[in-house]
Amino acid sequence: MKRKIIFLVTISLFLTMFVSCYYDNEEALYPSVNTTCDTTNVTFSVTIVSVLNNNCYSCHSNATATSSGVNIRLENYADVVAKSVNIIGAVKHIGSFSPMPKNGGKLKACSINQLDIWIRNGMLNN
Repeated sequence: MKRKIIFLVTISLFLTMFVSCYYDNEEALYPSVNTTCDTTNVTFSVTIVSVLNNNCYSCHSNATATSSGVNIRLENYADVVAKSVNIIGAVKHIGSFSPMPKNGGKLKACSINQLDIWIRNGMLNN
C-alpha cells in the first residue's frame, strides 16, 4: 500500500511539473499592435475587400446572404458600389440605417475611414 502511494505521488509530481510548464513564443502571445492606418493607398481589391472579409462576409457573402444577410450580397464590386451609401451609414451607426455588424460594436475607426475615403475618391475598382 505504501508503495502505491509513493508511486502515485511520484507520478503526480512528475506530471504536474511537465504538464504545467511549457514554452510560448512571446511574439505569438503578444503580437505587436499595428496602430498605423493606411488611408493613402485605399483600393477596392485589397483594402475594401479586406474590411468586408473581416467584418461582413459571415452574413453577406453569396453563400450566406439569403439565410442571414437579408439577401444583401457584398462579394463583388458592383454589389458593394450599389450598396455603398447603406454600407457607410450602417457601419457608422447613423440614424435609420441598421447598425452593422449586427449585434456587434462599431468597426475600427481605421476601417470606417478607409471605406469613407474609398467612397469619396469615386469608388474605383482597383
